[in-house]
Amino acid sequence: MENQQEGPVGPESGWKRRVRSRPVLIASVAGCAVLGGVLVLVPWDRPAGPAAPSPGAPAMVALDSGVPAGLPDLAKLIEERAGAVRERPRDAASWAVLGTAYAEQGRRLADPAYYPRAEKALRTSLRVRPQRNTRALAGLAALSLARRDFPAARRWGEAALELEPRRWATYPLLIDAYTGLGDQNSAKRTLDRLTASRSGPAVLARAAAVYRDRGWREDAAASLADAAAGARAPAERAAYLEQAGQLAFERGDPGVALRHFREAVRLDADQRAAQAGQGRALAALGRPTEALSVYRAALAGQPCPRYALELGELYESLGMPEEARVRYDLLRERVRHAAAGGADEELVLGRFEADHGDPGTAVRRLRAEWRRRPATEVADALGWALHRAGESAEGLRFALVATDPVRGGGTKDAVAMYHRGMIERELGRDGAARRHLTEALRINPHFSPLGVPAARAALRALGEPPDEGVPQLDGGAG
Repeated sequence: MENQQEGPVGPESGWKRRVRSRPVLIASVAGCAVLGGVLVLVPWDRPAGPAAPSPGAPAMVALDSGVPAGLPDLAKLIEERAGAVRERPRDAASWAVLGTAYAEQGRRLADPAYYPRAEKALRTSLRVRPQRNTRALAGLAALSLARRDFPAARRWGEAALELEPRRWATYPLLIDAYTGLGDQNSAKRTLDRLTASRSGPAVLARAAAVYRDRGWREDAAASLADAAAGARAPAERAAYLEQAGQLAFERGDPGVALRHFREAVRLDADQRAAQAGQGRALAALGRPTEALSVYRAALAGQPCPRYALELGELYESLGMPEEARVRYDLLRERVRHAAAGGADEELVLGRFEADHGDPGTAVRRLRAEWRRRPATEVADALGWALHRAGESAEGLRFALVATDPVRGGGTKDAVAMYHRGMIERELGRDGAARRHLTEALRINPHFSPLGVPAARAALRALGEPPDEGVPQLDGGAG
């Protein structure tokens, strides 16, 4: 019987076969399965939805976009990428991301212990993928900036940009490297290339930093306002508000600065630079108890040598030398810790030694720093150290570099003007000293809790300029 049915199928038998097969066809098309008596529908014809973003995704986006990342997001990204390289030791991209995240974490926490880990991860990435590894090169540039090794940052940044000229996140790294080296012209040219091809909050913030360094304060303030308004993530907006607060303080408006700093801390509790800024502004507004409180909080969360110096000087101005000494000791310890992690804090140590330690040591340190990077801020610190060490004539040469736009210093910084005025007073150049000390107090009458009283005392000692009258023309001179 079965053999007789193997021939051509008639209409009726074919219909019966189609009917018998219908459940199979329906199950196949609908993607059904019966498991344990339960009908399970599997939509084979429907594409899967997008995968949920990983916990470290916000930090990854921030790093790739050249914008600040939140500390909790960075910690999650580090955990993810550390796990990835354990599973896939030859994953060059994950090694590069891990190294860059370590560098940013160390910068945000002022903890140089992260920097050797960052370097190891980034160099592992280059060893795994030695060719066309732009992400690792850019990561090494970011690490060098965190360590304040600006020559290395320039080398790595230029190598990364040569590989991928259209990768815009490399441009801010190079701008910072050129600025740290005192090469304002290269910084401006790089900014022009960036703004010609890219816009947005991160670009505006980078432009503001260049404008500030060139003395274009109004342009810098406008760019920062636009950057903060356009920022999406809280940590990014907080970083731009901190920069706006710093600019407002430098322009002599501590009230506006305080509002910016407070909003930055509200958005990102880990924004320690803004906390230190609050201390600076509160001290200027005559609220020392509050200033000390927020300064201590900033220093506890980010033991940055600069904050230790500022807090120590505030204690000293309040007649509390023992408290000041504790912070100065912390500064020395943090500088040693930074050196162990490959970071350069010679500038802040030189400033400290010039005013509170050994000026001769400050001169030696700052001469070496000047050879490494002839930047305006180093010229100012070296000129002041030379003056404090009894070499005011040579100190004036560096003070001119730090304050004269023609010779490289166009920031109109109140501290640099104060230093120049005090050096000129020592050299008997009373007119110039009076002019520059007055200019320092005009730019920012709150620039330093110790420097402001000294500037005012020097001006009182100089007195009013002599009244020489109007020169008379000779009667026959026409």
